[in-house]
Amino acid sequence: MECLHLVLMVAMTTVVVMYGEGDLKTGFYSSSCPKSESIVRSTVEKYLDKDPTLAAALLRLHFHDCFVQGCDASVLIDSPSSERKAFPNLGLRGFQVIDGAKSQLEAACPGVVSCADILALAARDAVDLSGGPSWGVPTGRRDGRVSLSSDASNLPGPADSVAVQRQKFAAKGLDDHDLVTLVGAHTIGQTDCLFFRYRLYNFTVTGSADPSITQAFLQPLQTLCPKAGDGSQRVGLDKDSELKFDVSFFKNVRDGYGILESDQRLWGDASTRRVVENYAGNVRGLLGVRFNFEFPKAMIKMSTIDVKTGAQGEIRKICSNFN
Repeated sequence: MECLHLVLMVAMTTVVVMYGEGDLKTGFYSSSCPKSESIVRSTVEKYLDKDPTLAAALLRLHFHDCFVQGCDASVLIDSPSSERKAFPNLGLRGFQVIDGAKSQLEAACPGVVSCADILALAARDAVDLSGGPSWGVPTGRRDGRVSLSSDASNLPGPADSVAVQRQKFAAKGLDDHDLVTLVGAHTIGQTDCLFFRYRLYNFTVTGSADPSITQAFLQPLQTLCPKAGDGSQRVGLDKDSELKFDVSFFKNVRDGYGILESDQRLWGDASTRRVVENYAGNVRGLLGVRFNFEFPKAMIKMSTIDVKTGAQGEIRKICSNFN
């Protein structure tokens, strides 16, 4: 059994998918910029060595990009009315990693590698370097020419019910299994007290805490996030494991240790609960391998949302500005 487990771990934790979606394909730059993926990875690795929390930031950047205008790097545009300035995006980080990779790629292969592809590759590398799976990223995206803060209103939010989350994901062609699997990205990263403090003191204006929070967890959270204050204190989304990409996040949701209301609500819906149970059932066993197998598939599916290819869009010279 130990031998079987080891074989499955080796076979499944490095997932290489030969996958095409429209004009996207793995190895798209093999001739035009053969070192593109290694340049992105070395850049991500350099930044994560200094600040491991940037792994979650890069994953979130890619997610927020794909959910608005599709995976076209529109979230990177830095102008007064761009997506980047929308309220749901004010906490986004990691732009310097993408800019650093783009600068090197422009020196090596001018005008070839899109910022949208850099985002997709950096998200993959961030997961891999945090102890999670790797996968072949279909590339060939082009960068969009539209970025409006008003378009970011449909991003999933920390207080969303499962019904609202389901609607937002379904609008992008993602089902309940994709929803839970992608929310599993919260196995790494932090959030500000501002986004969940209401659960600790005055949930649904009752003057008491959200009853779905395990009682033993409530007091430590209240200590971390006092009722008074600006709410800027940061708390790990995955209790005790915020820097390691693993399945403990699902165990925490199962046991009432979810930080965000939207995460914890996944346990209260029959459909999403089944997926959480499948991932949480055995943290050290084969079900951990299952998440490592399913997460790349969900990421590839998400990364093909409304992509621009061929003659659409552009290849930006600087990721924060249109050409």
